[in-house]
Amino acid sequence: MTATILLLAQQAAPAGPAPQPSMLTSFLPFVFMIIIFYFLLIRPQQKRQKEHQRVLSSLKTGDRVVTSAGIHGLIANVKESTVLLKVADNVKIEVDKSAISNVTRPTEAAKPAA
Repeated sequence: MTATILLLAQQAAPAGPAPQPSMLTSFLPFVFMIIIFYFLLIRPQQKRQKEHQRVLSSLKTGDRVVTSAGIHGLIANVKESTVLLKVADNVKIEVDKSAISNVTRPTEAAKPAA
């Protein structure tokens, strides 16, 4: 009978603390989230920004543009950091290149035949 009690006592004894997960497995979901954010948010924004800079550096006289304030105009002169926009007859305004949000270059089909 004492052998049975000793056997039951050994089986009922706690096995000790549960093993803790390693730091790698606990930080792995955060690493995956950062990678997902990079490919879904940061990288596309960088591509759009590079494309916008390329468009701004290739501005030339005669391009139709829209500023970030919604002003539509035709580029009359391009300077280093600004452009001169013709917005109406005898009305020209100088705006910063960074204020240009969209460029619409005139196509050959849109030009009237002379």
